[in-house]
Amino acid sequence: MTLHLGDTAPDFTAETTQGEVSFHSWLGDSWGVLFSHPADFTPVCTTELGRVAQLADEFEKRNTKVIAISVDPIEDHEKWASDIEETQGAKPEYPLIGDPERKVADLYGMIPPAAENTQTVRSVFVIGPDKKIKLTLTYPASTGRNFDEILRVIDSLQLTAKHRVATPADWKHGEDVIITPAVSDDEAKDLFPGYTTVKPYLRTTKAPQD
Repeated sequence: MTLHLGDTAPDFTAETTQGEVSFHSWLGDSWGVLFSHPADFTPVCTTELGRVAQLADEFEKRNTKVIAISVDPIEDHEKWASDIEETQGAKPEYPLIGDPERKVADLYGMIPPAAENTQTVRSVFVIGPDKKIKLTLTYPASTGRNFDEILRVIDSLQLTAKHRVATPADWKHGEDVIITPAVSDDEAKDLFPGYTTVKPYLRTTKAPQD
């Protein structure tokens, strides 16, 4: 199954380290990050799940719930969590989905068709409160993800969902933004007083405050 931006994130019910989760109900009105890792007790994954645990407050500030998945069973997840805490200094307090039958992995296309094993690739899905897919990322198994970048994208998605702006390359929270072409100059004067015209198609302004 190929998922695209704007598609409704497939709903599912699965067992996790925090009990059974019905995905859409669990998300509620929050944003969500669903990310897969190839296998438990592996080095890169250990650093990744630890990093997400370290960033728990940052995700909470953004009203974003995080949930991880691999095709390993719950029992392995629970044992591995202690290793993650020992080596990374933070224990995952978010749910880890056990998916030994690959139901969720197949639903989200996390295992390449040509794969010689059942390991999930490093997929990331950012999902909005409307349950639509807002971002997809796929990394090879050998490359750990940059979760600071994922937070940066969530900042952009949340800002641009509320205001008629876009964010430029390498943008970070609080920096100037771009007024979308759909906003006329007359509208821009009211919405973004004092905006800057770099080119007729490139107008910048201070980031709107929530």
